[in-house]
Amino acid sequence: MAGLQARVGPGSPNKPSKWRFFSHPKQRNKARNILRKFRGSAAAPNHHLPTTLKKPAGSGPRKAQGTTMSLSIVHSRAQIGVDAPAVTVEVHLANGLPSLTMVGLPEAAVKESKDRVRSAIINSGLQFPARRITLNLAPADLPKDGGRFDLAIALGILSASVQVPTLTLDDVECLGELALSGAVRAVRGVLPAALAARKAGRSLMVPRANAEEACLASGLKVIAVDHLLEAVAHFNGHTPVEPYVSNGLLYASKPYPDLNEVQGQLSAKRALLIAAAGAHNLLFSGPPGTGKTLLASRLPGLLPPLAENEALEVAAIQSVTSCVPLSHWPQRPFRQPHHSASGPALVGGGSKPQPGEITLAHHGVLFLDELIF
Repeated sequence: MAGLQARVGPGSPNKPSKWRFFSHPKQRNKARNILRKFRGSAAAPNHHLPTTLKKPAGSGPRKAQGTTMSLSIVHSRAQIGVDAPAVTVEVHLANGLPSLTMVGLPEAAVKESKDRVRSAIINSGLQFPARRITLNLAPADLPKDGGRFDLAIALGILSASVQVPTLTLDDVECLGELALSGAVRAVRGVLPAALAARKAGRSLMVPRANAEEACLASGLKVIAVDHLLEAVAHFNGHTPVEPYVSNGLLYASKPYPDLNEVQGQLSAKRALLIAAAGAHNLLFSGPPGTGKTLLASRLPGLLPPLAENEALEVAAIQSVTSCVPLSHWPQRPFRQPHHSASGPALVGGGSKPQPGEITLAHHGVLFLDELIF
């Protein structure tokens, strides 16, 4: 019971301490915390605490060492068919072993971007942070594929590591694939992304090879870059990149077959003219060799030129399906699939949705030869 008679006041070398009753260090620490909360003081008297619990005179609460965290957000666009849904690239730097973790349903080509981005940053003379990096491509349930997010990921890492101002990235959407040297390569589906960026009220940073295609979205501010360093210098304000001025796509119209080349067939010609004037469907029937395919191939030449909104829709479809950036103003398409084409080839679809022949013939002519009822 000697412990129960211990004094509660400050002790002395010759008098028992209030902490003497608690023989275990954990018990002493717990008692000290309880007493601190009870008294409401900033710190309990620690004259008789163990050496490991003593604090220097006048010292405040200790701050955790090395807990700085950084977060950066960059806007980009995915490709789902002929749509370009918004994707937010979130980059978080934290302490820990150097690593890079990517979440947000990325496919193989997107997962490999971490190696391209690391090499591009280092070879551009910039610093790749030796910290624990977490990349989130939001929304998490939207599949992401291709190398179109490389530029946004690189800028996000540089912004989180305070090499690029974060505020300058708020009103810009970025598209582009990075080479190991830091060069920015062309990507597919820039025109749908440009139309979506214009609707969202943001400017668009794209590879220079895709700049003409992006400028088809009139009223959109397009920033064309060839290298990662150009983008970094632009956002840092050292060398701002002027908005790209479009030279206009070429009107290299490919002549369609002329209906005047067909001799006779007056009733069939009249049917073609009526179908072209009213955008009607047309069915030719007859024995082989009577000129059905010859007449059908003349129908696109009877249609009027594409209006601007129609041309943008056709160009958006071509931008998604073609590996080469658009170089000329689109014409009315004429699609002639083989008679043995499957249903998915005509309608489109797949695990990664791709347009079929029906979509590719949008605002044009879809010719189905050897049709059997």
